[in-house]
Amino acid sequence: MTIDLKEHERIDELHRNGYRIIQRENAFCFGMDAVLLSGFAFVKPGEKALDLGTGTGIIPILLEAKTEGNHFTGLEIQEEMAEMASRSVKLNGLEEKIDIITGDIKEAGRIFGGASFDVVTTNPPYMNDSHGLKNPELPKAIARHEVLCTLDDVVREGARVLRPGGRFYMVHRPHRLIEIITALTRYRLEPKRMKMVHPFVDKEANMVLIEAVRGGRSMIKVEKPLIVYKEPGVYTDEIYDIYGY
Repeated sequence: MTIDLKEHERIDELHRNGYRIIQRENAFCFGMDAVLLSGFAFVKPGEKALDLGTGTGIIPILLEAKTEGNHFTGLEIQEEMAEMASRSVKLNGLEEKIDIITGDIKEAGRIFGGASFDVVTTNPPYMNDSHGLKNPELPKAIARHEVLCTLDDVVREGARVLRPGGRFYMVHRPHRLIEIITALTRYRLEPKRMKMVHPFVDKEANMVLIEAVRGGRSMIKVEKPLIVYKEPGVYTDEIYDIYGY
């Protein structure tokens, strides 16, 4: 299918089912964290999944390719980004499987209603006001810093839209792990799985993947760490498998 591109836009290959995605050079482009989250999350046959702060729509598109979920929805507050994500959905002929909704994460419970999804995924802004310098370009600042929503907002609304027993998946930074677990348990999302991501085997973790279950019992499994590079510029076999190369 032919899709008209706007200024500064490009089409990138996703190496899954022949899918492609539209990205804008001067906006926030998806990174490895989104791809790793799509490999960590499970969406079972017949389930419905919601991605909070979907950006380019990368996570719903990859989850549609990798899982047997019934339907996927992306919620994005930036109208231009949501419109671009919708064109990526159309580009891949996925209009029957993926919806992109323009709206505020802080209003997700009102937009979709309580207990309306089996799975929630999110790759939220990592930095709060005390962490780092904000990017002067607003779309990138919104994606990276808690400009329009906080960690608490994301977790609260994720819990609201999840059915009892539903699963919440997040990728974040290890330095905020105490905040993350505190927020999850505050809203009765019990952490069940955790995987640290290390750039090299001898380097400290720079990402953490977490699964929590709404109303689950208290018990967490810390999985084997994921190592990104076996040498500079060369991914490990596990990373190549996640990407689908």
